[in-house]
Amino acid sequence: MTGRERVVRMSVEQPLWRALTAYRVLTLIYAALLAGFGAEKYERPWVAAAFLGFLALWTLGTLRRVAGAASCTKRFLGLDLAVALTGILLTPLADLDAQHHDGPTLPSIWTAGSVLAFALKGGWRWAAFASTLVAAANIVERGEPSEDTFHNVLLVWVASIAIGYVVEVARASERTLARALEIEAATRERERLARDIHDSVLQVLAMVQRRGTALGGEAAELGRMAGEQEVALRTLVSTGLVPTSRLSEDSGEGAVVRVVDPDDPGATWGTSGTSGTETDLRALLAPHAGSRVTFSEPGTPVPLATETARELAAAVSAALDNVRVHAGPDARAWILVEDEPDTVIVTVRDDGPGIPEGRLDQAEGEGRLGVALSIRGRLRDLGGTAELISVSGQGTEVELKVPKVSRGKAGSAR
Repeated sequence: MTGRERVVRMSVEQPLWRALTAYRVLTLIYAALLAGFGAEKYERPWVAAAFLGFLALWTLGTLRRVAGAASCTKRFLGLDLAVALTGILLTPLADLDAQHHDGPTLPSIWTAGSVLAFALKGGWRWAAFASTLVAAANIVERGEPSEDTFHNVLLVWVASIAIGYVVEVARASERTLARALEIEAATRERERLARDIHDSVLQVLAMVQRRGTALGGEAAELGRMAGEQEVALRTLVSTGLVPTSRLSEDSGEGAVVRVVDPDDPGATWGTSGTSGTETDLRALLAPHAGSRVTFSEPGTPVPLATETARELAAAVSAALDNVRVHAGPDARAWILVEDEPDTVIVTVRDDGPGIPEGRLDQAEGEGRLGVALSIRGRLRDLGGTAELISVSGQGTEVELKVPKVSRGKAGSAR
């Protein structure tokens, strides 16, 4: 499969990094205002001014460091926590009476931002480590910590650990989602290839087997070999290994899924066509008309996106192939195209013996995926539906519905 690769990043933690960036700036402003309005209580105001000036330069100069997990390195986290701890321990030097009242420390609630960075980067264990150091620094700074001090320390400790745990759960969920998307992409690509193989190679091998058996001699041996290869190929199609079209990875900033862009003109993506060009569906179905196939069409064009029209026409062709193979050479078929305001409906009906109950499930189990993939699979990928009605002795009817504006995977195939 070719086409331009694009990266889809799924991250519920990235908004948390943006929130942390804003938090650090706002709490810097808060700490500066708090120190300004309470300047008269400082015996050494120059200590507070020097530290807050450095804190402002540090905060504004490291905003890019807290923009995401990749840029927030262990070294930066260590230095950032050191700044917070230094500010806490310098508080008694600026305010000689700090140990005798419950006033704020120099960095104030800015310190919590440093702890939260640990939580976002490494989860709850890192958060517990950082918050424990902050708690120890606060207790040392107070000398004789009060109940309020213990309350504030415990609040930071519990909140940071909780956020760290949430981040770990979010990352695990993203990895699971990325893996599910990878499996879904591999399954869809396998089904697309299986449809193409069923519509070409498998039918040719089946024809060679029938003709060879009928001719006898060396042709019979060729037919036998073709039959063996048909069985092997059907088994491969049913359980086969297909390279995944999306590769998931954990980038540290959430799960990343690399996908082939279906809007790329070079991509061979077997889902709903979103091309800007349109094709008259009647032109693709008209060649099926013949002595035993009656084609009924509207008097006006039935425009569909080109890829959608081709896939729908291929599904009709697969239905007619089933008529020829299973209903017998004398069976007649009718194709009816209905152009509704939002939907195009194509009905393929035959007068054959019908399909015995349970036969479709049995055929799918044997690797004969004509209805499952060539018809239902195509309609599902177009966002439409495929409904098969068969009554023993009264023929089979296949009703194919596709929306004019394809919904892709939103549709379902019954």
